[in-house]
Amino acid sequence: MSVKLQSASNITNGRSDNHRTPIKPMKEVITNGFFTVDRKWTVTYWNNAAEKLLGVPAGDIVGKNLWEEFVEIIPLNFYNVYHKAFLQDIPMHFEEYWGEMGAWFDVVTYHCDDTLSVSFKTGSKKNYANNPEDVVKKLETLNELYRFVTEVTNDCLWEWDLQSSEQFWIDGGHKRVFGYPIENALIPQSFWESRLHPEDKSRVLAGIKKILKGKAGIYWEDEYRFRKADGEYAWVHDRGHILYDEEDNASRIIGATQDITEMVLLRNRIVRERHTKQQEILSAVLNAQEKERSEIGQEMHDNLNQVLAMAKLYVQLAKTNENKRNTYLEKSSDLIVKVIDEIRRISKVLVVPGIHILGLYGNIRNLIADLTKLHSLKIEFYAFGIDEENLGEKLQLTLFRIVQEQLNNILKHARATHATINMNTKNDKIILVISDNGEGCDMAAKKTGVGIINIKSRAELYHGSVTIVSKPGEGYELKVVFPLKEANT
Repeated sequence: MSVKLQSASNITNGRSDNHRTPIKPMKEVITNGFFTVDRKWTVTYWNNAAEKLLGVPAGDIVGKNLWEEFVEIIPLNFYNVYHKAFLQDIPMHFEEYWGEMGAWFDVVTYHCDDTLSVSFKTGSKKNYANNPEDVVKKLETLNELYRFVTEVTNDCLWEWDLQSSEQFWIDGGHKRVFGYPIENALIPQSFWESRLHPEDKSRVLAGIKKILKGKAGIYWEDEYRFRKADGEYAWVHDRGHILYDEEDNASRIIGATQDITEMVLLRNRIVRERHTKQQEILSAVLNAQEKERSEIGQEMHDNLNQVLAMAKLYVQLAKTNENKRNTYLEKSSDLIVKVIDEIRRISKVLVVPGIHILGLYGNIRNLIADLTKLHSLKIEFYAFGIDEENLGEKLQLTLFRIVQEQLNNILKHARATHATINMNTKNDKIILVISDNGEGCDMAAKKTGVGIINIKSRAELYHGSVTIVSKPGEGYELKVVFPLKEANT
């Protein structure tokens, strides 16, 4: 939508004259009749359409008793429904034929704060204004109104009269979306406020008050929960265009309410899933740390501690047996060398040699060499299309840890005799595939272990994805894919 620029003299507080209020309120423009009465049935408001539909000028009815003015001609059902409406806090809708008027009337009533609001329309045309000039004026006014509304949205349209604290719900959007039988009818602001969720009400009202009091702009916007006719709450996005009078005071807001319940529920579900995932990753990391510490502690207690105890014994024997002193000292020395080698092996598992010294490929080959010395597993490593210098050190370390973790999984669980590591690039992606010819597993029944969770968490740090293909008796294949550009950022 194009908007003409205004001269500097027409701008006040960032608002052009387009945001003043030359247009009439909707309740004066629509063809629906509308009036309000208090508990004593005294008419307090009577719009132009009501004048034309019922043939009674506002000046002749406002301030007078409704039933006294229409005594003996108004249908009994009107009387019954209006009285019943005063006992309920939700809108009521009914249709009734009014013989004296010669037409069917479609009526919506609503009671709030000791005021009954009535909106009605009729199929009879005899009381409608047929003057072409009136039609043109209404169209011009409506076009001006919709110029503002289309800047917002087209869901549940409304107009808020800030001076009278009333809202006009337009075109039945609130009926379609929230179930209230209201169409082109005026409702008290208090009714709208009563529909706000208790946890949102103070925040929403304070936000509106702050904008209006500070004359901070031409738009108000917020998200909150709104109670529907069935008692359920819907998440809504409300946005309004604030109109100012000639004295630069906010007089009305024209806007729309959009039901965003599905979007909010989806957003909340994503947040919950992300939180759950983070908890799983944290739990996996902590479990892995505890497991690693336990294994190291057990290794030192069951192995290194026993070897050192023997070395100490040989040293003590050397002190007391001069004839075999050299023999005992040699045995003690051999045991100490064995401990040093074992500590070096444990250190290799915990600390990777500097990536900048050996590189990713060098560390993987050293890992394979160390494992094949201790195990009968044959491991083959193929890498092509990847320049290590183009990979950051953290990414190289992540790839190494994934290889290390999966090889440990194979040694512990797969009972495999052969494993293959393939690493390459394709379509700006790093592809790592580790497969074995072991027992495999049923992926539908198998619970994800700590090792795989660790691999997935490492991959997610670099926007990577992990897929697994395995069947009982057909081996196991782990595939990790990293987007090259994102992984290096």
